[in-house]
Amino acid sequence: MLGHPHLLKKEMVAIVGARNASALARKFTDTLARELGFAGLVVVSGLARGIDAAAHEAALAVGTVAVVAGGLDVIYPPENERLYGAIREQGVIVSEMPPGEAPQARHFPRRNRLISGMARGVVVVEAAERSGSLITANYALEQGREIFAVPGSPLDPRARGPNRLIRDGATLTESAEDVLAVLRPMLGSDFHEPAHEMSQPPASISDAEADRVRAAVEEALGPAPVEIDELIRQLGAPAGAVLTVILEMELAGRCVRLPGNRVSWS
Repeated sequence: MLGHPHLLKKEMVAIVGARNASALARKFTDTLARELGFAGLVVVSGLARGIDAAAHEAALAVGTVAVVAGGLDVIYPPENERLYGAIREQGVIVSEMPPGEAPQARHFPRRNRLISGMARGVVVVEAAERSGSLITANYALEQGREIFAVPGSPLDPRARGPNRLIRDGATLTESAEDVLAVLRPMLGSDFHEPAHEMSQPPASISDAEADRVRAAVEEALGPAPVEIDELIRQLGAPAGAVLTVILEMELAGRCVRLPGNRVSWS
């Protein structure tokens, strides 16, 4: 952790979304993050370009937490160097990785789990159907957090993720008040973590082990959905390693997770 640890004791809300965010989405994120911040919530995000950066920028004055995929001393993406410095001075930077560790694809699901786990709820502003932001939303669901989604035009691929979340029961979000109305009753109370295998952190595995499990998962998957628990039993591999590989494949668009804890080719 770098920065001001007292912020980690405050109530948080996560704001995540597309890296290639639209101008309107960045403007909405700016307004949303400022208003939630002035309402007393610390804004947590992943220091990515696009929506993440807009949320951090807007919340700097009132409190923001950046969860990074690599080591605390590795600035990624490089264009966010100035923002990284500002958050270090005014907010908090958090990582599970050791110093000097360059971010890799398998690290981002771990980061996403921390983002959702630290917050009372996750707001998805823009996200393609197979984006990392939706993985964050999946973690939020598994962790018992609230999910909020900002609706968008059906003609914009970046709106497909939030629009699907709304169809699946996420709170339609058009203002900070939509978020606050849901979160106010639970602020100040303890978190209630579901006792569920998927809520465990992805395993830290070697590159060689990850390659072996990845090859086995890719061979086992097909167009017909299979339960992840059954996949783990078939492969005889550690559950954490299989879950890590599945999340990495999701980010790469090579598999899709379906209702009922199932997965198939994308």
